[in-house]
Amino acid sequence: MNRPSRHIDARLIASGMALLPQTGCAGLSVRKLVEHAGVNLGMFHYHFKNKDNFLRVLLQHLYEDMFAALTLKAQGAQRSAQNLDSALRVLASFAGRHRHLLLMLLSEALRGEALPAAFLRENLPRHIAVLAQLLRQGQAEGDIIDAPPMQLLPFMLGAIAGPLFAGGAVERLPAAPPELAALAQQALLSDAAIALRIDLAMRAVLIASKELAPP
Repeated sequence: MNRPSRHIDARLIASGMALLPQTGCAGLSVRKLVEHAGVNLGMFHYHFKNKDNFLRVLLQHLYEDMFAALTLKAQGAQRSAQNLDSALRVLASFAGRHRHLLLMLLSEALRGEALPAAFLRENLPRHIAVLAQLLRQGQAEGDIIDAPPMQLLPFMLGAIAGPLFAGGAVERLPAAPPELAALAQQALLSDAAIALRIDLAMRAVLIASKELAPP
């Protein structure tokens, strides 16, 4: 008896990543998913059992890849403020690449959709805890201003990621003028714009006499 291909689950995950930013969790159709992946419905059930389990696997796979990279940077051999800078770049890159999906998940969670809400509830505290610990360590090392980390962190994340989500929302406007989309890309979504916001956020929390080495 032939065993199902080990690559079918990866093809389904890739198709889910392509479709989910448009459909959201609630709107994702298993039949459209398998058509997009070019596999049959039986193989979907063999690998994932049902839609909810598939979505949990997909979202957790996506998050764990980011979290592993963030943790690696957070545990670097530099001072904690420099590790914080590197970790923020990982998080910003992730948010930028997946801004449409993250906007969809946030929207669904706010509407009370159980699966996106559970995903955010279970995972948001994980990377927030890593960043807060880096802030505390940076304060202990004398590099970061003396203020509650849970006051500093929303300020920094809002300054860095807020414009990403705003730009993502502009991109999804059905009748957005081309010049507005171009402005959003340049001012909010470009690598240069993201890097500048990270630099500004770090400068805001560093003690005035401290200066980070270039990343």
